[in-house]
Amino acid sequence: MLHYVDAVIQGIVEGLTEFLPVSSTGHLILTGKLLGFTGEKADTFEIIIQLGAILAVAVIYWRRILNLLGVMRMNPDTGSPNAPQSEHKLNLLHVIIACFPAMLLGLILHSFIKDYLFSPYTVLIGLLLGGVFMLIGQRNQTAVQAEGVDQITYKQAFQIGLFQCLALWPGFSRSGATIAGGLLTGISYRAATNFSFLIAIPMMFAASGYELLKSYDTLTASDAGYFITGFIVAFVVALLAVITFLKLLEKLKLAPFAYYRFVLAAIFLVYLVING
Repeated sequence: MLHYVDAVIQGIVEGLTEFLPVSSTGHLILTGKLLGFTGEKADTFEIIIQLGAILAVAVIYWRRILNLLGVMRMNPDTGSPNAPQSEHKLNLLHVIIACFPAMLLGLILHSFIKDYLFSPYTVLIGLLLGGVFMLIGQRNQTAVQAEGVDQITYKQAFQIGLFQCLALWPGFSRSGATIAGGLLTGISYRAATNFSFLIAIPMMFAASGYELLKSYDTLTASDAGYFITGFIVAFVVALLAVITFLKLLEKLKLAPFAYYRFVLAAIFLVYLVING
């Protein structure tokens, strides 16, 4: 049975880690292990709080989202009318191209991933591999060709989409894979981060919606309070985390997050060995 304290803890973990390059899925699996909250109900709860985190990003990027959908022709950063669109103006096709590879591969490998990769030990492997990839991205960054998201080309969007496939391994981190991948394709830190957050919205809505349809029968009226609590906490914490991360990324780079992943993996490995 999920308790309100557990709901708050998991909501905080989700909100803090969903858009940081540390793997929210990995943290939720490890935290669930510590709290003793596992199984189908736990999986459904994780989907609900992920939707809360997605909503936070949608709120932050609402102008950009409406702009991409053609609903509002305003500068998404300033709110003023857009200048004439350039050849590389970010549009919906960039987002579709970036999301397609991981969505397709995720559908093909869904059963395999759920059956064999959602365990604490596979998460630890993902944390280590993702951290190494982030260091590679930071240390081998290609000369910047796109300072802002509106300079990202279709080719770069597709390359980021391929890197995003790495995050199908729980613990690897979707944001870590796409930001580091963006650096390797010649995109600035800020542009890679903003693009990573933008493509997270359709990716996570699709993944969460698919999982929710498969597990909605596990929901009961008695769980509503816990689920709503987790949703609200994840939304508020994610809102604060994304705003803070956007301000600090260019100063912190990816290395501190990579080293954090290594330390976390080592601590949990010791815990798992001791407690089985």
